[in-house]
Amino acid sequence: SIMATEVDLSWRSFNNGDIFLLDLGKVIVQWNSPSSGKMKRLKALRMAQSIRDNERGGRTQVGIVDGEQEETSPELMTVMTSVLGDRTEPLRDVPPDQEPDLQQKSNIRLYHVSDATGSLVVQEVATRPLTQDLLKSEDCYFLDQGGTKLFVWKGKESKKEEKDAAFRRAMGFIHAKGYPDHTNVEVLNDGAESAIFTQLFQQWKVKGTTHGFGKIHSVGQIAKVEKKKFDVTLLYAEPELAAHQRMVDDGSGKLEIWRIEDLELEPVDPKTYGHFYGGDCYLVLYTYMKGHKPAYIIYFWQGLHATQDEIAASAYQAVNLDNKYNDEPVQVRVVMGKEPRHFLVIFKGNLVVYQGGTGRQGGQVAEPPVRLFQVRGTDEMNTKATEVPTRASSLNSNDVFVLKTEQTTYLWCGKGCSGDEREMAKSVSNNLSKREKQTILEGKEPAEFWLSLGGKAPYANDKRFQEEECAVEPRLFECSNQTGRFIMSEVNDFTQEDLDEEDIMLLDTWTEIFLWVGISANDYEKKETQKSTSEYLQCHPAGRDMDTPIITVKQGFEPATFTGWFHAWDPHKWNTVNGRSYDELRNNLKDVASISPISADFDDKERRTRSSPGPPSPTYVTHSAGFPEAHSPPRQSPEPGYGAFTAPIGSVAANGRDRYPKDVLINKTVDELPENVDPTRKEEYLTEEDFLDLFGMTLDEFSNKPGWQKKALKKQAGLF
Repeated sequence: SIMATEVDLSWRSFNNGDIFLLDLGKVIVQWNSPSSGKMKRLKALRMAQSIRDNERGGRTQVGIVDGEQEETSPELMTVMTSVLGDRTEPLRDVPPDQEPDLQQKSNIRLYHVSDATGSLVVQEVATRPLTQDLLKSEDCYFLDQGGTKLFVWKGKESKKEEKDAAFRRAMGFIHAKGYPDHTNVEVLNDGAESAIFTQLFQQWKVKGTTHGFGKIHSVGQIAKVEKKKFDVTLLYAEPELAAHQRMVDDGSGKLEIWRIEDLELEPVDPKTYGHFYGGDCYLVLYTYMKGHKPAYIIYFWQGLHATQDEIAASAYQAVNLDNKYNDEPVQVRVVMGKEPRHFLVIFKGNLVVYQGGTGRQGGQVAEPPVRLFQVRGTDEMNTKATEVPTRASSLNSNDVFVLKTEQTTYLWCGKGCSGDEREMAKSVSNNLSKREKQTILEGKEPAEFWLSLGGKAPYANDKRFQEEECAVEPRLFECSNQTGRFIMSEVNDFTQEDLDEEDIMLLDTWTEIFLWVGISANDYEKKETQKSTSEYLQCHPAGRDMDTPIITVKQGFEPATFTGWFHAWDPHKWNTVNGRSYDELRNNLKDVASISPISADFDDKERRTRSSPGPPSPTYVTHSAGFPEAHSPPRQSPEPGYGAFTAPIGSVAANGRDRYPKDVLINKTVDELPENVDPTRKEEYLTEEDFLDLFGMTLDEFSNKPGWQKKALKKQAGLF
């Protein structure tokens, strides 16, 4: 995760390892240090765009300066110079990290939010156990559930300005803490708290409830659902269960849905409820009875392919809808692919998520002739259908898939699926196609089935999926030394998007442990991960088998036994470098030619005295971990065999390899290279003079570059 820490508005704050955001209100300039990695640059850019879209309504321009090529961005350097002055000293090295508090992410903390002094102050009030009397009606509060969820509580008597700005401040809090962009945020109003929120407090009392003899306050009827491990009747009887399951009721309330069209709300035809398109944003108003009065939840669902204007409008319209209901609704932001359990429940097993497209009238493109949907779930409480790439490699023996063609609709049942899963898939398939369904079992597919998928291909069909049912949920951990210390952090509700190409991820499926190695992970992380995996097994409270298989998986070469644990896995994701890559996001930025004149609007004195609560803000440094005041060292990605050139031309180098003229190595195939040359390490056989001539730097300087940059340089030099 990335965290932004405010620093002095001076060139002296800059260094060779971090990324800096110069926030001038109308302009945000991202300055990338020469040693920063591509993933770090991507996350910093997403943060800058989030400020632009969520706080400035898309009216702020974002520009990027690469520290190693400042001369290629003259307009942006003009802006930076006008604000910071001329740089007279060389960039300093990155200071060492402070020790991070690893308990920070595991505790529930209550924060008081106030602007009584004229500037926003967020002050910690208490940790668990929390009591209801800590919440004062004249104030607003944040309740941080270990970084996995953030509650925003607005007191009835708090200022209108504080209420209106609550969600924006919550997003700023998430960024300041370094939490993921998809962190779940709920906005609650005094007297209209959700069951999930109240269960985090000791002895929460609802107004109107009586105790002792007489009429007892009722929390409403919740239907008993059979054949479910989770019984919704226990929601109020067992508070911790309600909070853990993130459920307020059984989903039997009233439902209204709007789609964002031209930044306004357009009602959705009730006949299409449950169909969500990745190119749209929706508002879902859910009304249920809490005691004797109605309660409300506003879900604003944001598609991964929706425009930034639509995403910003969904949050804005959620506030407007909230106002119409006297500030009583709970607001929940839902990012496509991260739908909470209650969101699934309210659609009774009929939720369908399309990868792209739109549901608006006149905006649809022609439907593809063949579509494939992965269906997961055993009942109405947990079932969802997700569109996946129409390829045989998308199949999984553990699930049921619906293949919709122009002639037939197939219901493909994997060998590992249960009868309940097949029944739920049949129900979902009726929403996808009105044609007669042809049920086929794995291994008995007709030729037409494979033809529709473009031919047979390997997919997740390991025996474990067919014969064993794992009673333990898989867990994913990020293994990284980006903070200067090696730490393992658990990723909740993980998806393929959570795999960080600069780190190593540990996937624990109980019977096996996978180590997924990102393409830019460094050698230190690889070494420490192997050691920490053994410690992880040894210290596990369940007494794990120390001989549990440990499987190393490389990015882009994941076997079906690994991808089968991820919902809607995209086998071609890595072909575009992390989906929407840093380069793609950068290329989508507006032309920076119009930025230079803006610098004249800033008074020098004001620039140096502005504080963080309101735009424009001062300079922020972005770090690779969510710990305050922690500076991250440069990402070191040394490759085996790199060292200084110490041997003269024509002799054997210290690493035991001969030196050759560059003409012998550049743009040569394996067959054309000298017999003892490793084709993956051609640069190691260059003479010192040729290396300087080709790369413009020494080998030591080259070794300190991030992996992605070394590859690009090698390609440019004809040595890849």
